[in-house]
Parts: sequence; C-alpha cells; structure tokens
Amino acid sequence: MAEAVADNVPAKATPIDGKPPLFGLSFLENLSEMTMLRQVGLLVGLAASVAIGFAVVLWSQQPDYRPLYGSLAGMDAKQVMDTLAAADIPYNVEPNSGALLVKAEDLSRARMKLAAAGVTPSDGNIGFEILDKEQGLGTSQFMEATRYRRGLEGELARTISSLNNVKGARVHLAIPKSSVFVRDERKPSASVLVELYSGRSLEPGQVIAIINLVATSVPELSKSQITVVDQKGTLLSDQAENSEMTMAGKQFDYSRRMESMLTQRVHNILQPVLGNDRYKAEVSADIDFNAVESTAEQFNPDQPALRSEQSVNEQRTASNGPQGVPGALSNQPPSPASAPQTTANAAAPAAMVQPGQPLVDANGQQIMDPATGQPMLAPYPADKRQQSTKNFELDRSISHTKQQQGRLNRLSVSVVVDDQVKVNAANGETTRAPWTADELARFTRLVQDAVGFDASRGDSVSVINMPFSAERGEVIADIPFYSQPWFWDIVKQVLGVLFILVLVFGVLRPVLNNITNGGRSKELALGSDVELGGMGGLDGELANDRVSLGGPQSILLPSPSEGYDAQLNAIKSLVAEDPGRVAQVVKEWINADE
Repeated sequence: MAEAVADNVPAKATPIDGKPPLFGLSFLENLSEMTMLRQVGLLVGLAASVAIGFAVVLWSQQPDYRPLYGSLAGMDAKQVMDTLAAADIPYNVEPNSGALLVKAEDLSRARMKLAAAGVTPSDGNIGFEILDKEQGLGTSQFMEATRYRRGLEGELARTISSLNNVKGARVHLAIPKSSVFVRDERKPSASVLVELYSGRSLEPGQVIAIINLVATSVPELSKSQITVVDQKGTLLSDQAENSEMTMAGKQFDYSRRMESMLTQRVHNILQPVLGNDRYKAEVSADIDFNAVESTAEQFNPDQPALRSEQSVNEQRTASNGPQGVPGALSNQPPSPASAPQTTANAAAPAAMVQPGQPLVDANGQQIMDPATGQPMLAPYPADKRQQSTKNFELDRSISHTKQQQGRLNRLSVSVVVDDQVKVNAANGETTRAPWTADELARFTRLVQDAVGFDASRGDSVSVINMPFSAERGEVIADIPFYSQPWFWDIVKQVLGVLFILVLVFGVLRPVLNNITNGGRSKELALGSDVELGGMGGLDGELANDRVSLGGPQSILLPSPSEGYDAQLNAIKSLVAEDPGRVAQVVKEWINADE
C-alpha cells in the first residue's frame, strides 16, 4: 500500500536545473502561449481596469463646486475670470446653464474678490448714464428727446427689477410731442414687461405698486394708460383694476392680523402660568368694514331759550300850546271830552281848565305845589307808545357721526386647558387632575382683561378644562444625516476605495493568478511524474523501506515492517494535514483503474 501511495501521490514540482523561474518570466511565458485574440483581450481589459480605477480616484477626490453666479449674462465674463485667476481660485462654467461654479470653501472669498474688483451683475438696461455721453454738434431735438426717453425707460426698468419675484423688466414709454393747441393734446402711455422667476407670481398689490411707480415718474401719465404684462403674455394690470377683490383681500388680512394679535395676548398671559403645550387658544373677531356717516338734529321742547328781544317805549309831551296857521284844524288837538259833573252842593258845573292855566279846587282857589310853592298848572296833552317783541327758540342739537372702517363688533375667545400634572415628591409618580372651578374662573378673568372684554358689545370668553390626547405632539423630523454635505463627501471617498479594491481583488488578481497558475500546473504535473517515477532509485536519500512525499512539508511514510497501525496513523495524519493531496491521490487511483 505504501508503494501504491508513493506511485500515485503528486510530488512538489521543481525545475530540471533545480531553480524556480522568476514570476515575470513565467508570466511572459504563459502569456506567449496564449492565442493572439486572448492576448489582445487581456491587455485591453487590464488597460480599461486601470483607466476606470484612475477615473474613480479622480471622481472621489473631486471637490464640491457651488454656483457663484447663476449666469454670466449682463456681466463682463473676461473680468470675472481674470479676477478669479489672479486670486488663484479654481472655477468651472456649467455648459448647459452657463452657471459659474467655484469650490465650496472658496465661495465667500470669491465673492469678496469680485466685489473688491467692482464686478457686479447688471441687467443690461441703460439709464441716465446715456446722457453723460458726448453728443455731436448737430444733434437734433428729436434725438435729444429720444435719448432722454431711453434713459428714463432704463431707470424705471432697473427700479422694477429690484422688486421681489421680478427677474428683469422692460419699460416702453409713448410720450407724444406737446402741442400748443388744446384739442390736439394727447396723453402719454406706458407698457411694462416683467420677467418673473420660475414658479413665482406678482400679487395684485405689487402690480398696483408698479403702475403707481410708472405713473408718478412720467408727467401727465394716467394710471389707466399703463399696461403690465409678464413673460407668459398674461395681462396683470387687468387684475389690479378689480378693486373690490383687492379691498376684500385687505379686509381679510386685517381680520387675521387682529385675531393673531389677540391670540398672542392670550398666549402671553397664560404661558407663564400653564406652560408650553398645556393649552390652546383661538380668537374670532367680527369686524365691521362698512363706512357709515350720519347726521342727527334734535329739539327739546322742555327747554325754550330766548333768542332775541326788542322793546320800544316812546313818549312825547307838548310844552307849548297849539301852533301853526290859525284856522288849520290839523294843528289843533281835539278837545278832550268832558262829562258834566254835578254835586249836591254845586249849583253849576265848573268851567273846563285850559292846558297851562292854574288849577283851582272846587272852591275856586289855586292849588299850590308843595315842593316849589308855585301854583300848579294844568298839564299839556302828551302821546305815549310802548312796544315789545320777543323771539323764542327750542333747544336744538345737530351731530354728524362718521364711523371708522374696521370697527370691532363682537369678539369670541375659546381656550381649552389641559389637566394639571402633579408629581409626588416621595416616589416621583405623576398624576393628572382637572382644574377647579375657581381656578378656571381666574383664568377666564385673565383672558377677558387680556383681550379687552366688553359685555355690552356681546363678547364671549370660554375657558374649558379637558384632558389633551397623548398623541397631540407634532413630530418634527430631524434632518437625516445622508442629506448633509459632509456625508456625500465621505460616501464618494468610500465608494472610490471599494471600487479600487473590487477592481484589484476581483478582476486583476484572478486574471494574473490564472495566467501564472496555468504554467505552474504544467510544471507541477511534469515534476511529479519525474520525481515519482525515479523514486525507486533514490537509495542515498531515503531508506529502502520508506517513501517520501514532496510538498510544502516533506512527509515520511512508515515502512511495511512497522505494522498496519503505524501505517494507518500515518495515512490519517496525512489526510488531516493535506486533504487536497489525498484527494488527488484518490483521483489518480480511479483514473488508473479505468
């Protein structure tokens, strides 16, 4: 059995001259034994693998470029590139969009260098600087007016372009020539084309602002003669004319702002007491936007007032007798009427006393004036007139009232409060308990004072205690790490290293091993035949009763005289140490039997 093993086990292959060939020479020998087609395919594959490896390494080492300018339109490209080159800042120009790209770490420095060099993007509009250019001696008035209009159009376009959402603008002014005849006078007009950023639009208020801007910049230009169009051909000035919708939007915004202000007041008064997320408050305001003017006139008949009074008192007395032409009856007053008086003792009626004559009593004696001691005279006839006029008016009040728009009609406030949380200091357990009625009443008074509660206006404030749901909290998603810029830099480096490793160990190494091991297998087969065939004549190296197997480690088999057990143990150790060689021996036995 030992002889059979010795005859069939492959031995270590050695060259005939006793020295192993160099790796490079064996590779070249194996390569030369291949066909021309395989040699070309192998060389092309190796070259492609090396090129791909270098490309991956360069891709992983490529820096992160950020856009410095979205486009070089309206800028001096040569000045920009010269400034960046002088500052030793690498840059790239994206061929599709024309964006100027620089490294992320050089972005701020590049902006500072360009600003210091005076490189700023311009919209290409020519403003009033056109008037700074020298004009020829024979420039006509028409050219001067055209240059001024062109400068005014450029200035208006620049101003409109500075608004938000507006990328660029062009303004066309039609200013007619002034005429001395009123019937031939024509008003100017204007057209505005705005280029908006992608996905953005102008609000009606912004369109009205552009119309007012152009109208106040051109003399005698009416707002109705201004047309605003966007780059899609949509007429924007028509939307601005809908003043009713514009007013409704302003009223809605005013209502929301007032409600937000009142809600913030409730928040400011309850947050220190209840804490965050322990309550919710909403305010609804009913606002009257009607413009009302009223005039009232009232009369009070119970309070008459004397407005004016006129009084005339006239008395005339004649100190002389009748004067005038004798015989003129108009100058003689009528004689006073007298009635006969009779007394019991008087025998005859007394004679009538003429004016200015001394008065006598019944006895015919003159009546003396006790003050002066002179005889009293009969009075002359006198005229007396008295007139009084009084004007009365009732109490009247006139009031003119104009109600301001945006008057608050009614206010409704709703506040829901979560249960109070109590922590047991002994064991740290948390319990929830509802608020008491007194505490809710105090919260109600705080909210009423915060929002300016007025019962006569019909305001209502409701503070209710209800337990909040445990799932009410809004989960704010954290920014994932894979969206961070540093993550993709690391991924690029790792992918580059993995690709190189796969390329080396998965492609290049198997190909080289295949080429190298092909020739080595042939040498091993040839060497084993020579060694095993001549093993019987090696009397100087081994004993007659022992067999040596070549390989990485020489294995000495026992002689037949040592017994079956020794041979069996040696075979078992051989199988344990080198099962591949034993499998090769078994394979050779099978092939030999066949």
